[in-house]
Amino acid sequence: MKLIKMEKIKDGRYLKNYELTYLNKAGKEKKYEIVSRKELASAEDIGKRASGLSIAALSGGKLLLLKEFRMGVNKIVYNLCAGMFEKDETIEECVSRELYEETGLSVKRIIDILPASYAAVAISDTKTHIVFVEVQGEFEDHTSENEWIEAGFYSREEVVTLLKTEEFSSRAQIIAYFFSRNLFPL
Repeated sequence: MKLIKMEKIKDGRYLKNYELTYLNKAGKEKKYEIVSRKELASAEDIGKRASGLSIAALSGGKLLLLKEFRMGVNKIVYNLCAGMFEKDETIEECVSRELYEETGLSVKRIIDILPASYAAVAISDTKTHIVFVEVQGEFEDHTSENEWIEAGFYSREEVVTLLKTEEFSSRAQIIAYFFSRNLFPL
C-alpha cells in the first residue's frame, strides 16, 4: 500500500476531513476518507501527535465512570472522563482540567500514563493517552450547556452488572472490564 495523494475536502470547527489516494497491493488506486483533529500539512503528519487523553480514575476502591449523552450515537453511554489538549498544555495539566470540568474532582496522584494510542483507526488518526489516576473531592457540575454528564463511582460488583446491561464507549468498556476482574494498576 502506498499513499500517493492527500487532499483536504472539508475544514470543520473540530474535525478536518481528508481524502487519501492509495495504490493498493494490486497497483490500483483506492480512495479512502479520514478525519483528523489536527491540520495535516503532509502525509508525514498523519497520526504524528496525540490530541488528548482518557482518564481511568479510582477513589476508595471504586471506578469513576461518566454517564453522558453523546451526540455521535444519539444516546447516553458510559464513558471515561476525557478531553483534548489545549495549546501548550501538559498531560498532567489536561488531566487536572478535564477532571475538574467534567466532575469537580481533583487528582490525588497519577498512577501511570500510557503512550498515546489510536482511538479510531478505521476513520481517524486521533491519538490519545490513557492516564490512570487516583482522585479525590466531591462531584460538582462544571460542564458547558452543550454537555450532559453524570459522574459516579462504581464498585466492582456494580461494574460487572453495568457491563452486562449498559452501553459503553470502547475504552471505557475495556477499563471497566479490567477493573471488574481486579486487574487495575494501583
